[in-house]
Amino acid sequence: QVQLVESGGGLVQAGGSLRLSCVASGSIFSINAMGWYRQAPGKQRELVAVITSGGSTNYAVSVKGRFTISRDNAKNTVYLQMNSLKPEDTAVYYCHIDKVIYYSGSFLRTEYDSWGQGTQVTVSS
Repeated sequence: QVQLVESGGGLVQAGGSLRLSCVASGSIFSINAMGWYRQAPGKQRELVAVITSGGSTNYAVSVKGRFTISRDNAKNTVYLQMNSLKPEDTAVYYCHIDKVIYYSGSFLRTEYDSWGQGTQVTVSS
């Protein structure tokens, strides 16, 4: 089984920066796309950014030019650098993996749609 643990959230003033990290733990063989989603109070969860195993990225229009997603495959870690933060960026941010292959004993197993527990980002005006 694979676990995702996020860190780096917190309280920041508008215009400030934060860097989120998400580590996937377990006996991992390979990870497909890794991404970040967010959910503000009373709103649906939305995609923020995604990065494929090959390094291709895609961003929500609302964060393009301000946020940068990256990953370190050797560390099974995905990052989200958030600059020029706005109050409307306030949300719980969730790490997501669409497909991960991991060792379970001598077998390889596949897990789909893995989520972290979320980390709160609050941007004050």
